[in-house]
Amino acid sequence: MNNSKSTIWLFVACCMVPLVLAFIALKWQWAPSHTTNKGEFVEGEVHVSALEKRDGALWSIALNAPSQCGDVCLEQAKTLSALQTALGKNQANVEIFILGEGAEHAQFKQVSGVDGLKPAALYLVDNKGLVVLAYPFVGDEQENRLIQKGLLQDLKKLLSYARSS
Repeated sequence: MNNSKSTIWLFVACCMVPLVLAFIALKWQWAPSHTTNKGEFVEGEVHVSALEKRDGALWSIALNAPSQCGDVCLEQAKTLSALQTALGKNQANVEIFILGEGAEHAQFKQVSGVDGLKPAALYLVDNKGLVVLAYPFVGDEQENRLIQKGLLQDLKKLLSYARSS
Protein backbone atom coordinates (compact mmCIF):
# COMPACT_ATOMS: atom_id res chain seq x y z
CA MET A 1 0.00 0.00 0.00
CA ASN A 2 2.81 2.40 0.77
CA ASN A 3 4.40 1.67 -2.61
CA SER A 4 1.16 2.47 -4.48
CA LYS A 5 0.80 5.81 -2.65
CA SER A 6 4.31 6.84 -3.62
CA THR A 7 3.59 5.84 -7.23
CA ILE A 8 0.47 8.01 -7.31
CA TRP A 9 2.32 11.00 -5.81
CA LEU A 10 5.15 10.55 -8.30
CA PHE A 11 2.60 10.51 -11.13
CA VAL A 12 0.88 13.67 -9.82
CA ALA A 13 4.26 15.42 -9.45
CA CYS A 14 5.25 14.48 -13.00
CA CYS A 15 2.02 16.02 -14.28
CA MET A 16 2.08 19.14 -12.10
CA VAL A 17 5.74 20.20 -12.45
CA PRO A 18 5.53 21.05 -16.20
CA LEU A 19 2.25 22.93 -15.64
CA VAL A 20 3.72 24.98 -12.79
CA LEU A 21 6.86 25.74 -14.80
CA ALA A 22 4.78 26.81 -17.81
CA PHE A 23 2.66 29.08 -15.59
CA ILE A 24 5.78 30.70 -14.11
CA ALA A 25 7.32 31.18 -17.57
CA LEU A 26 4.16 32.92 -18.81
CA LYS A 27 3.76 35.01 -15.66
CA TRP A 28 7.36 36.30 -15.75
CA GLN A 29 7.33 36.63 -19.57
CA TRP A 30 10.25 34.31 -20.28
CA ALA A 31 9.01 33.68 -23.82
CA PRO A 32 11.31 35.03 -26.55
CA SER A 33 10.17 38.37 -27.90
CA HIS A 34 12.05 38.37 -31.19
CA THR A 35 10.98 36.84 -34.50
CA THR A 36 12.89 35.93 -37.63
CA ASN A 37 10.47 37.50 -40.07
CA LYS A 38 11.30 40.87 -41.65
CA GLY A 39 7.72 42.01 -42.20
CA GLU A 40 5.10 43.12 -39.71
CA PHE A 41 2.33 40.71 -38.78
CA VAL A 42 -1.07 42.06 -39.82
CA GLU A 43 -3.33 42.66 -36.83
CA GLY A 44 -6.60 40.75 -36.96
CA GLU A 45 -7.79 38.62 -39.84
CA VAL A 46 -7.79 40.45 -43.14
CA HIS A 47 -9.02 38.47 -46.14
CA VAL A 48 -8.80 39.39 -49.79
CA SER A 49 -11.97 37.85 -51.18
CA ALA A 50 -10.67 37.90 -54.77
CA LEU A 51 -7.71 35.71 -53.75
CA GLU A 52 -9.62 33.14 -51.68
CA LYS A 53 -10.46 30.57 -54.35
CA ARG A 54 -7.51 30.08 -56.62
CA ASP A 55 -5.37 27.15 -57.54
CA GLY A 56 -1.67 26.95 -58.22
CA ALA A 57 0.29 29.58 -56.32
CA LEU A 58 1.11 29.01 -52.67
CA TRP A 59 1.64 32.70 -51.83
CA SER A 60 0.89 36.09 -53.33
CA ILE A 61 2.51 39.48 -53.15
CA ALA A 62 -0.13 42.20 -53.16
CA LEU A 63 0.39 45.92 -53.53
CA ASN A 64 -2.33 47.97 -51.87
CA ALA A 65 -3.03 50.78 -54.32
CA PRO A 66 -6.23 52.65 -53.46
CA SER A 67 -7.39 55.31 -55.90
CA GLN A 68 -6.03 58.19 -53.77
CA CYS A 69 -2.51 56.68 -53.58
CA GLY A 70 -0.95 58.54 -56.51
CA ASP A 71 2.71 58.51 -57.56
CA VAL A 72 3.87 56.45 -54.59
CA CYS A 73 1.81 53.47 -55.72
CA LEU A 74 3.01 53.87 -59.30
CA GLU A 75 6.59 53.73 -58.01
CA GLN A 76 5.81 50.62 -55.98
CA ALA A 77 4.14 48.99 -59.01
CA LYS A 78 7.37 49.41 -60.97
CA THR A 79 9.30 47.54 -58.28
CA LEU A 80 6.93 44.56 -58.54
CA SER A 81 8.62 43.53 -61.80
CA ALA A 82 11.98 43.48 -60.05
CA LEU A 83 10.50 41.42 -57.24
CA GLN A 84 9.09 38.92 -59.70
CA THR A 85 12.46 38.58 -61.41
CA ALA A 86 14.20 38.16 -58.05
CA LEU A 87 11.93 35.20 -57.23
CA GLY A 88 13.81 33.12 -59.80
CA LYS A 89 12.68 29.48 -59.75
CA ASN A 90 9.89 30.32 -57.28
CA GLN A 91 7.97 32.46 -59.80
CA ALA A 92 5.51 29.63 -60.44
CA ASN A 93 4.62 29.45 -56.73
CA VAL A 94 4.00 33.18 -56.27
CA GLU A 95 1.41 35.43 -57.91
CA ILE A 96 1.58 39.21 -57.84
CA PHE A 97 -1.56 41.34 -57.56
CA ILE A 98 -2.44 45.00 -57.29
CA LEU A 99 -5.27 45.73 -54.84
CA GLY A 100 -7.31 48.73 -55.97
CA GLU A 101 -7.13 51.22 -58.82
CA GLY A 102 -4.28 53.51 -57.70
CA ALA A 103 -1.60 51.91 -59.88
CA GLU A 104 -1.82 50.08 -63.17
CA HIS A 105 0.68 47.63 -64.51
CA ALA A 106 -0.11 45.55 -67.57
CA GLN A 107 1.88 42.57 -66.28
CA PHE A 108 -0.09 42.08 -63.04
CA LYS A 109 -3.72 41.35 -62.24
CA GLN A 110 -5.75 44.01 -60.50
CA VAL A 111 -8.38 43.02 -57.97
CA SER A 112 -10.69 45.05 -55.76
CA GLY A 113 -9.09 46.73 -52.77
CA VAL A 114 -9.43 45.88 -49.10
CA ASP A 115 -10.20 48.36 -46.33
CA GLY A 116 -7.81 48.65 -43.43
CA LEU A 117 -4.55 48.16 -45.33
CA LYS A 118 -1.85 50.81 -45.57
CA PRO A 119 -1.59 52.54 -48.97
CA ALA A 120 1.47 51.67 -51.08
CA ALA A 121 2.41 48.80 -48.78
CA LEU A 122 3.28 45.32 -50.01
CA TYR A 123 1.57 42.32 -48.40
CA LEU A 124 2.15 38.58 -48.33
CA VAL A 125 -1.12 36.71 -48.84
CA ASP A 126 -1.51 32.96 -48.43
CA ASN A 127 -3.38 30.74 -50.89
CA LYS A 128 -6.62 31.08 -48.90
CA GLY A 129 -6.65 34.90 -49.22
CA LEU A 130 -5.43 35.67 -45.67
CA VAL A 131 -3.11 38.68 -45.45
CA VAL A 132 -0.22 37.59 -43.23
CA LEU A 133 2.71 40.04 -43.39
CA ALA A 134 2.95 43.73 -44.26
CA TYR A 135 5.91 45.61 -45.75
CA PRO A 136 5.21 49.36 -45.55
CA PHE A 137 6.49 51.84 -48.10
CA VAL A 138 9.12 54.31 -46.92
CA GLY A 139 10.26 57.41 -48.78
CA ASP A 140 13.96 56.51 -48.77
CA GLU A 141 14.79 54.39 -51.83
CA GLN A 142 17.62 52.49 -50.14
CA GLU A 143 15.50 51.61 -47.11
CA ASN A 144 12.65 50.56 -49.41
CA ARG A 145 15.01 48.13 -51.18
CA LEU A 146 15.96 46.62 -47.81
CA ILE A 147 12.28 46.15 -46.98
CA GLN A 148 11.70 44.41 -50.33
CA LYS A 149 14.76 42.24 -49.75
CA GLY A 150 13.24 41.25 -46.40
CA LEU A 151 9.99 40.38 -48.19
CA LEU A 152 11.91 38.06 -50.53
CA GLN A 153 13.70 36.41 -47.59
CA ASP A 154 10.43 35.82 -45.77
CA LEU A 155 8.78 34.50 -48.92
CA LYS A 156 11.60 32.08 -49.68
CA LYS A 157 11.45 30.81 -46.10
CA LEU A 158 7.68 30.29 -46.35
CA LEU A 159 8.04 28.50 -49.68
CA SER A 160 10.68 26.16 -48.27
CA TYR A 161 8.34 25.35 -45.36
CA ALA A 162 5.54 24.62 -47.82
CA ARG A 163 7.80 22.28 -49.78
CA SER A 164 8.80 20.32 -46.69
CA SER A 165 5.25 19.74 -45.43
